[in-house]
Amino acid sequence: MPPASDDSSAPNVGELTPPTRTLMGPGPSDVHPRVLRAMSTPLVGHLDPSFIEIMNDVQELLRYAFRTDNQWTIPVSGTGSASMEAAIGNVVEPGDTMLVPTNGYFGGRMASMARRAGGEVVEVDAPWGEPLDPSAVSDALAEHDPDVFGFVHAETSTGVRQPNVPELTAAAHDHDALVITDTVTSLGGVELRVDDWDIDVAYSGPQKCLSCPPGASPLTLSDEAMEKVLSREEPSRSWYLDLSLLEGYWGDERAYHHTAPITNVYSIREALRLVAEEGIENRWERHRRLAGALKAGAEGMGLEMNPDDEYWLPSLNAVRVPEGIDDGEVCDELLERYDLEIAGGLGDLAGEIFRIGCMGYSACPENVTLLVAALGDVLDDLGANVDPDGGVAACREALR
Repeated sequence: MPPASDDSSAPNVGELTPPTRTLMGPGPSDVHPRVLRAMSTPLVGHLDPSFIEIMNDVQELLRYAFRTDNQWTIPVSGTGSASMEAAIGNVVEPGDTMLVPTNGYFGGRMASMARRAGGEVVEVDAPWGEPLDPSAVSDALAEHDPDVFGFVHAETSTGVRQPNVPELTAAAHDHDALVITDTVTSLGGVELRVDDWDIDVAYSGPQKCLSCPPGASPLTLSDEAMEKVLSREEPSRSWYLDLSLLEGYWGDERAYHHTAPITNVYSIREALRLVAEEGIENRWERHRRLAGALKAGAEGMGLEMNPDDEYWLPSLNAVRVPEGIDDGEVCDELLERYDLEIAGGLGDLAGEIFRIGCMGYSACPENVTLLVAALGDVLDDLGANVDPDGGVAACREALR
């Protein structure tokens, strides 16, 4: 062991000891021990033949999770926002028109990225907390004739799952628009069928239903979408996220572009192995069942869900904040008393909802019952009109 430094100016930083939390917020979710072990595996080079095999494994596993045969399916080096920007920044060219939704925070982020890519943004309107209406989408497509249409499959800010996806994609393709879909809070936890639903581009994040630390983020593109990327007149404004350059690394050539986040690729490989072992449809059903118990517990104690049942999002439960209660105080108390994380609302729903995740490794009976009991306890202590015992009983009955 080297001797301790006698440099008085050196920072005196102790050993890393983060608290042990139960993560039931909008992400990240708890990470499976197998994924954590994979991250401790010794590094190899990002062009090592053994790493090339790992890359092949990740691509095959991602295709399974996305339910696609797309050749161009990769983990983007970066968080989910990097995958999002890779999708929009490559498919949207300067002068293109992109139709984006207004019904949540991440539709707004789509719009911002499209503008930065040089696109003209037009909107299809829907209130926060509601899905897009296919007829409104059809009208907007007819009015604006966009080159690209984007929508959020699972809106993290509102707890809304977009139903009728094939209707939306069919309407877009009738106008020769490519479809980009945000699947950050649905991949690996909520039914998603990229090929059957004719989605051209889907991006996601690893830290939600895949229960993987952020750093390598799923992206898949159809042949038609990749053809548009490779035939651009101007290169993408981002060198790092330029898919025409990344094609050389993740395609057949496996040529150097940048140093891949090797440990993150290890981790997403193991997280996706867990998806495949469970079976994707079994995994969707587990999320429905356990989030259904969470929902039953919330309603059993007298709370209201924000979205209607027909577009309820199992992986992200938006629960109305009771009258007279400060959502931030509840979140703080849950963290302080129970080491339990949930979150409040964003944007138009700030202060109005709790956002409670039920994702991946976090979606288990122990976490759901802890959440319902702890939330009821804190709300009751803060003077909310709730029935904590009724919530726990309803949750337990649903789990049975």
